[in-house]
Amino acid sequence: MKKLDHLKPAEVFRYFEDLCAIPHGSGNTRAISDYCMKFAESHHLFARQDDAWNVIIKKEASPGYENAPAVILQGHLDMVCEKEAGCPIDFQTDGLDLAVDGDLVYAKGTTLGGDDGIAIAMALAILADRDLSHPRLECVFTTDEEIGLLGAEALDTSSLDGAYLINIDSEEEGIFTVSCAGGMRSECILPLTYQETEGIRCTLAVEGLLGGHSGVEIHKEHGNSNILMGRLLCALEEEIDFRLESLMGGLMDNAIPRETKAVLYVKEEEIARFEEFRQTWETILQKEFRASDPGIFLTLRQEGFRKGRAMSPKSASLLLYLLHMVPNGVVRNSVEIENLVQTSLNLGILKTGEDAAHVIFSVRSSVDTEKAELGNRLRHCVEFLGGTYQESGSYPGWEYKKDSLLRDTLVRVYQRLYEKTPRVEAIHAGLECGIFSGKMEGLDCISMGPDLYDIHTPKERLSISSVERVYHFLLEVLKELR
Repeated sequence: MKKLDHLKPAEVFRYFEDLCAIPHGSGNTRAISDYCMKFAESHHLFARQDDAWNVIIKKEASPGYENAPAVILQGHLDMVCEKEAGCPIDFQTDGLDLAVDGDLVYAKGTTLGGDDGIAIAMALAILADRDLSHPRLECVFTTDEEIGLLGAEALDTSSLDGAYLINIDSEEEGIFTVSCAGGMRSECILPLTYQETEGIRCTLAVEGLLGGHSGVEIHKEHGNSNILMGRLLCALEEEIDFRLESLMGGLMDNAIPRETKAVLYVKEEEIARFEEFRQTWETILQKEFRASDPGIFLTLRQEGFRKGRAMSPKSASLLLYLLHMVPNGVVRNSVEIENLVQTSLNLGILKTGEDAAHVIFSVRSSVDTEKAELGNRLRHCVEFLGGTYQESGSYPGWEYKKDSLLRDTLVRVYQRLYEKTPRVEAIHAGLECGIFSGKMEGLDCISMGPDLYDIHTPKERLSISSVERVYHFLLEVLKELR
C-alpha cells in the first residue's frame, strides 16, 4: 500500500507519490521525463520530449470548448536536493521517504520536491480524467528550473499556441503572482595553491541555521552560513595562527545555506584558545540571530595531530577577503511596490578544490540594470584578487500586464468559490513565466499553487487540504475559460 493512498484528490496524490519515487534533482531529470512520456503513451496523448528532457503533452478540448483559446498548464520536473546530516538518501539513485502528519505531507530527512512535483501531479491528473470540461490543453513540463530556468530557456515553443499560461509554481494558496524578478547564476573562481603543513587537524562548523529559498525568503534575513564562516575565519586570523585546508557549504545557489564547514590545522598550544574563540563567537552569533535563526551553533571537532596539505597563506588570505567583502542578501527594496525586494544575491555554494575555490551566487532583480551591476561588482572583486568570473542561466524578469483576462477570470472564480478576494502580487523569486512571455508574444500568464512551507529545506511540507482546494479551483478556472 502506498503512503498517500488515503489522501484526496486521490489521483493527484497518486501521481505525486509516483513522482517522488523517481530521483529528480536538477541535472538528473531524464527518468522523470521518461515517466511523463510513458504516461502520455498509455493515455494515447500527443507528447514530445526534447534534448533537454522537457516534455510537452497535449489534450484536445472537451465538447463545447473546441473554439476556446488553448491553455498551457506549466510546471518544472526538477527539485532542490537538500538533506539533514546523517540522512542516508542518495538523491542520484533513491526516491523520497514520504510521510503524513495531520494535514501535511513531508519527506523524512530531505526536501519534498512539492516545488514543483505537485504541479506535475495536478497536470497529469487533469490529462488522465476524460470527464472534465476544459479548452485544449498544452501541458509543459520543464527541467532544471532550480538552477537557472535552463529547461524553459532551451524549450522550442513554436509548437505551442496557447493564449493563456497557468504556472503552478507558487507556494501560497490565494495568492496570484503576476510579475517576477529576473536572475542569473554568478560564479567567482579564485585560484589556490597548497603547501605541506602539520598540526592538530580540526573542523569548525556553522550549523543550525534555518536556510530557505533565496528569492521568496531572502527578506527574512536568515543567516547565510557561507558568509558567516568568512566572517569567523577573518576574526580567527586575529586570534591564532592556523592553516586552512578546505571550505564547504551549501548545495544549491538558490538555497540559503544552513551549514558550512572549514577544515584547518592549528598548533597544539593554540587549541585551548581556539575553543575559547568558538564559545565567544557562538554567543555573539546566537545574540545577533536570536530572532531569525534561534538554533544557530558552532562546533569544533579535533582529529589529533596530522600532516597534510593546506592553502598557502596568500591563497587563504585572498579567499577570506573575498568571503568577507562580497555583498550578500537584500541589496535594494522596491519603492514602488510595498514589501517587494527589488534586488538581492545569495552566496549559495562555497567549495574548494585542488586548484581553485568556487564561490557561487544566485543574483536576482526585477530591474535588469541592477542585476547586471551586481554581476559587475562580483566580477571586479574577484578579478582584482586574481580570479575569474562566469555568468550562466540568465533569465528575464516578467513584467506586470495591465490588462489580463486570465487574471480577471482567476480572481472572479476565486471570489465565487471562497467569498473573499485573493491577493495579486509580484514576487522576488524567478518564475518561468518570464521566459515563456518573452518567447510567445501576447501570452497571458499567471502563477498559483497550494500552500508549501520551508521549501528548499529538509523541513519542506505540503498542505493536503490546500492541494484539494487549489485543484478544485483549477478545474473551475478551466471550465470558465470557455
